[in-house]
Amino acid sequence: MKKISLLFIACIALLLSQCKKVNPTEIDTASTTEKIETTETISDLSIYNLPSTWTTQEGNDIELKELQGQVLVMVMIYTSCKAACPRLVADMRHIEERVTAKNKDKVRYILVSIDPTVDTPERLKAFAQENKMEGQQWLFLRSTEANTREFAATLAVNYKKISPIDFSHSNIISVFNTKGELDYQQEGLGIDYAPTIKEIERQLASLP
Repeated sequence: MKKISLLFIACIALLLSQCKKVNPTEIDTASTTEKIETTETISDLSIYNLPSTWTTQEGNDIELKELQGQVLVMVMIYTSCKAACPRLVADMRHIEERVTAKNKDKVRYILVSIDPTVDTPERLKAFAQENKMEGQQWLFLRSTEANTREFAATLAVNYKKISPIDFSHSNIISVFNTKGELDYQQEGLGIDYAPTIKEIERQLASLP
C-alpha cells in the first residue's frame, strides 16, 4: 500500500511540473493591446469630443462617445411640433426602412429634442411608442439648454422659440461616420432621401 501511495504522489508531481504556468501580467497586456487596436482614433471634428451628458427615452444618462463605432443618423425635433417635425419623423422612419445593407444593425437613428423642458424622458418614450420607433435602432435624447444649443451649432441647425409652445427650426437630417464626424446632410422636407440612404450604406460597407 505504501509503494502505491508513493507512486501516485510521484505521478501527480510529474504532471504538475509539466503544466504551463500562466502569467497574469501577460494576459492583461494582450487584452489591453487588443482594445487599443480596435479603438478608432477620434479627430478634432468628432462629436465624441463633446463633454455633454444626455438622457435617453429610457431615463438613462449617456455621453455621445458611448455611440462610437456606429453610423449615426440624427435629426433635431420637438415632440409637440405640429408642422415640420412630423414630416422629419416620417422621413427618418422611411430612411430606416429602406436601409438594407449588411451591418444595418450598426446604424442608430437619433432624434434630439430642442425643447428639453417639455420633452422629458417619459414624453420621449411615449412619442417613440406613438410613432412606432421602439426598436434598439431608435434613440431619443434630451439635455440641458446649453448642451442642446452647442449640439445644434455642430449640426448647423438653427432654432428659435416663437411662442410658449412653438419653435422655428432648420429641417436637417445628418449622417455621422463611426468616428463621430459629420459626413452628409439632407436639408428640407419631403425631398428625395435616396442619397442619404446611399451614404449610410456606403458607411456600412466600410465596416468589417
